[in-house]
Amino acid sequence: MFGFYSYLSLFCDVELIHPSKRFDMTNSATAQAPITVPTGPAGRAIAEPMSGAMLDLMQAHLNLENQSAADYFAAAVWFAERELVGFAEHLRDEGKQEQEHAAKFVDYLISRGQRPVLDTVEPPRQQWPDVEQVIANIFRMEADVTASLLQLYGNAEKDIDRRTTVFLDAIVDDQRLSEHEAAYLLGRVKFAANNPAAVMIIDAELRESEAEPAKLEG
Repeated sequence: MFGFYSYLSLFCDVELIHPSKRFDMTNSATAQAPITVPTGPAGRAIAEPMSGAMLDLMQAHLNLENQSAADYFAAAVWFAERELVGFAEHLRDEGKQEQEHAAKFVDYLISRGQRPVLDTVEPPRQQWPDVEQVIANIFRMEADVTASLLQLYGNAEKDIDRRTTVFLDAIVDDQRLSEHEAAYLLGRVKFAANNPAAVMIIDAELRESEAEPAKLEG
């Protein structure tokens, strides 16, 4: 005796599929292969790979930020020893910002499926002949950080790594301001020419967060 579907097939030009076989994916041409996702060293999913050169530069910059934080704190100690509280607190806070910058790079590397590698921080210099030399070193340090960021940005553009250029945009602009403020402070200190009274005025301005470059726009 013909089954119902066999009977209908006598009058149809198409092959009818029995419901029991309609959702049998093991025998269907529409069966999908397992989804595979690339992962990084820690097993985290990677949406877009990062070039080896980019990763090396990222790791180096991360450690430069940590080194800068140590250098800032050492400078803060130098000023605290000489009762220049405004300088000491200002440089302490700048050092904390460097630590936050390092943490941003750690977060970003993890978000890209990479493993951040923390290198050894070298003992920072703690002996200086005068205030101007301490601040000159701070400015040089900020200039080095700027150069490192710009190298990162250039490499990201070369790699067409849009994720990294978007990440770096705000950081580069913030760093430009940090370098600008360090140059301003160095200029003020140079103008003071190690005169104790003039240095105390700058110290008071730093303590009240009133020491900042002129803004002529607007």
